[in-house]
Amino acid sequence: MLSSSIKQISRRLQSGEVTASELVENCLARAHQTKDLNAFVTITADLAREQAQQSDERRRQGQPLGPLDGVPVSVKDNFCVRGAPTTCGSRMLAEFRPPYTASVVRRLLRAGACLIGKTNLDEFGMGVGTVDSFFGPTKNVWGSNVKYKLRYKYGEPATDPPVPPRDSDEDFYIPGGSSGGSAVSVASGSSFVALGSDTGGSVRNPAASCGLVGLKPSYGLLSRHGLVPLVHSMDAPGLLARTVADAALVFDLLSAPDALDSTCVAEARTPVALAERCSARGLVVGVPREYHCPGVDSQVLDAWEAAAAELAAGGATVRQVSLPHTQHSIACYSVLNAAEVASNMARYDGVEFGFRSTEHASTEAMYADGRRRALNEVVRGRVLAGNYFLLRRHYDDYMVQAMRVRRLIQRDFELAWRAGCHLLLTPVTLTDGHLHSEFVQRDSRTNTAALDYCTQPANMAGVPAVSLPVRLSSRGLPISLQLMAPPLGERRLLAAARWLERRLAFPRLELV
Repeated sequence: MLSSSIKQISRRLQSGEVTASELVENCLARAHQTKDLNAFVTITADLAREQAQQSDERRRQGQPLGPLDGVPVSVKDNFCVRGAPTTCGSRMLAEFRPPYTASVVRRLLRAGACLIGKTNLDEFGMGVGTVDSFFGPTKNVWGSNVKYKLRYKYGEPATDPPVPPRDSDEDFYIPGGSSGGSAVSVASGSSFVALGSDTGGSVRNPAASCGLVGLKPSYGLLSRHGLVPLVHSMDAPGLLARTVADAALVFDLLSAPDALDSTCVAEARTPVALAERCSARGLVVGVPREYHCPGVDSQVLDAWEAAAAELAAGGATVRQVSLPHTQHSIACYSVLNAAEVASNMARYDGVEFGFRSTEHASTEAMYADGRRRALNEVVRGRVLAGNYFLLRRHYDDYMVQAMRVRRLIQRDFELAWRAGCHLLLTPVTLTDGHLHSEFVQRDSRTNTAALDYCTQPANMAGVPAVSLPVRLSSRGLPISLQLMAPPLGERRLLAAARWLERRLAFPRLELV
């Protein structure tokens, strides 16, 4: 039951085969069973039970709210939920309880979803592994000590999965980041869909590592109101789900204009509403040559080529294209990210909210001591770098140049669309997975370059992108590919992703 899609579990709820209260109790039990994975910062058990009881009562009265009514969900802990802790994975906000709820979370709850908990993340979303949280690292289900089986989506029997190698029982595979807790909550069966945020790949990377579908919508389609900001100009709420259809269903529920977010697209949306039968016929799919880069694993290349061949066999035109400024995206991002971080983090002074130092020698000393004690090294490093880039004597050399490069990256995408491409097909990450022991030996910039190389340009350009698991590697870890579309092109993007999902039939994870 806990490995079902939203459509399947909604049907069982509607038929009375299971109640929302029973479903919530099962998800809470699964969260407890897998607590060593550290997917959650906060379990909102009382709230979930209350919401489940309300859902059951609506069904008894014959007034269910829709397919999400009674379905357990989880939310990354940088989305505000009124009265619940919103920590951003940081000591700075460990005691913070916001007085309002983020717009996308509010829409989930109004659709009848039951909130199981707030999920772990790299501190303030600054990471690609979910290893830099004040509350400890999150572990991937794949390669963990949790027992599981694999089942292929369309009726094949469960099989014994390969066991990914580890040097020791203490080591583990990272889930990707920064929305790793959200990904693990869905992969482990604790929730059916999760909210994440994506600034450079923070939804798509953990989706790829955990064998899930990860959707980063067009910039401005989902409201950012109530999402604690990292980089205003690139942050996008995103979804982690088991199937493309699940992601599309929840995307339609959340996608609406929001006067509380000035960057939110004001026009009414056309629902994605995926047809039962999707086709690749007539699609023009570009394969960017620059994504065939140093460090990409041969198994990722094989999967990429196989998916391109599958699309061609299905009637799509697949051709090579060029995005020549892709190689500069991470360097550009390192400047723009740090500059916006420096601005956004200035609010955490311990006066209005957040960790407050007991240092009273001066206001400046209180700020400095509080930030030193409550922010980790990665966050402090970005704040210092951002302030350096924003100095008047450095602004032209760094900020102006980075904004020019960003415009060139955006233009690369625009030229691809003008040349007739409907979609772009690329890898998500360069390899299949990373052991924690290996990951922590590298610095944050090196890890970001390795995991965000293929995902970050979509944030620069504001285009929608979806991560889709396509096969298992020889180590028994997921390999995923990415589809990107022009801005506001979610319908075609998700239809193509669903078609490819069905053709490739990636095995679904079932925990036992």
